[in-house]
Amino acid sequence: MSFFPSALETLIDKFAMLPGIGKKSAQRLAFFVLSLPEGEAEAFAAAIMDARSSVRCCSVCHNLTDTDICPICSAAKRDKTTVCVVAEPRDVLSFERGREYQGVYHVLHGVLSPMSRVGPDDLKISELVSRVAAGGVEEVIMAMNPDTEGEATAMYISRLLKPFGVRVTRLAYGIPVGSNLEFTDDATLLRALEGRVEM
Repeated sequence: MSFFPSALETLIDKFAMLPGIGKKSAQRLAFFVLSLPEGEAEAFAAAIMDARSSVRCCSVCHNLTDTDICPICSAAKRDKTTVCVVAEPRDVLSFERGREYQGVYHVLHGVLSPMSRVGPDDLKISELVSRVAAGGVEEVIMAMNPDTEGEATAMYISRLLKPFGVRVTRLAYGIPVGSNLEFTDDATLLRALEGRVEM
């Protein structure tokens, strides 16, 4: 038996589809939306529809944009010889917040995952290979999460890029700044030792 009107139940179900949102959070979001003045609720719905219709993938790097080529790819000051390969568009934001990386990106839109039936054809891997094959790229940085799927994806891509003679690197893994060695797991400590640099 439902405690809410069917339209409200549907709204709750739609919010519950969002990643990281459970049933209770979905209910809170639905009640919040219902409490909005009509104009704000319409603006909220219009913003969703506008984003769905205007946001697309950059024709070069496949990051999200509202133009054919994103602002990063079209910026004259970016180093086009260095390409940082990331799994998702949100990963680009993580790098851009630091304001240190001046190269360009390539967004795969996922990682290889046999368990989830995600293979090479489901990702933007062939587009990356074509981009490198066209020339002008000197280094490709693999910036996937240091988990099994991220590592498998990085290894697969590095093998595909080997014939082109580009330098393929990966992010260094190690101990986070401000953490304590006592609480560092063995795998992280090993990676930190392997990736040590001269002072």
